[in-house]
Amino acid sequence: MTPIVAAVQMTSGPDVSANIAVADRWLRAAAEAGACVAVLPENFAFMGLRDGDKIKVAENEGRGFVQDSIAKLAASLGLWIIAGTLPVRIEDERRVAAASLVFDADGKQVARYDKIHLFDVDVPGRDESHRESTYISAGDRVVTVDTPAGRVGLSVCYDVRFPELYRRMAAEGAQWLVVPAAFTVPTGRAHWELLLRARAVENLAFVVASGQSGVHLSGRQTYGDSMIVDHWGEVLGRLPQGEGIVTARFDLDAQRRVRETFPALSHRRF
Repeated sequence: MTPIVAAVQMTSGPDVSANIAVADRWLRAAAEAGACVAVLPENFAFMGLRDGDKIKVAENEGRGFVQDSIAKLAASLGLWIIAGTLPVRIEDERRVAAASLVFDADGKQVARYDKIHLFDVDVPGRDESHRESTYISAGDRVVTVDTPAGRVGLSVCYDVRFPELYRRMAAEGAQWLVVPAAFTVPTGRAHWELLLRARAVENLAFVVASGQSGVHLSGRQTYGDSMIVDHWGEVLGRLPQGEGIVTARFDLDAQRRVRETFPALSHRRF
């Protein structure tokens, strides 16, 4: 079995409609390339001028312009879409969830993952600080879901630094992992590929990382370098900069054979 999966790279801004139009373009390109699943980046629908702007555009789960648009696209293209993250309201909470929503080829939402690890850091080597927890409420649930490309484990950006999360996904049968992201340039240059390939190798899993890229209207700069890595750590494809897609085939039969003959996952002692 060799399904094709696509990662979409974007340079999102504060105009939701414009971002959806860009996502539409690249999702159509992914479908034309034969992909059965496409992954959008973190904050694909909205990157505001200020961190708190996400509160204003947050949607209730199950309805809203962004969710309706992605659901319609999934159904019209016959494409599973993992919708990076979008701000979703939480009942009795002033903050929002950074929710990654999965839509099947009929446009039905079949899974939701709320970003667990929040980026509350001062970026080394740059006058840049982030405090995601000011406006985002952390999730607390590991999520895996079956897709036409195998069972996928959902994560977002900063999550990639916490390998225990991915071990949980592997224990739940994940064959591939997604990392929609908006990585900073200094940390991306230092650690992005290293972390993605490590998560792939240690879990014998494919990794699909879809990033934000370039300079945004807020002045923030993101690293890009969207890539797809196989279960042995080989980079199958990447898009260093700019908007577009990267696609790759998953050889799930080869992955199964490696997991059987090199059973590192079953050799865990802790």
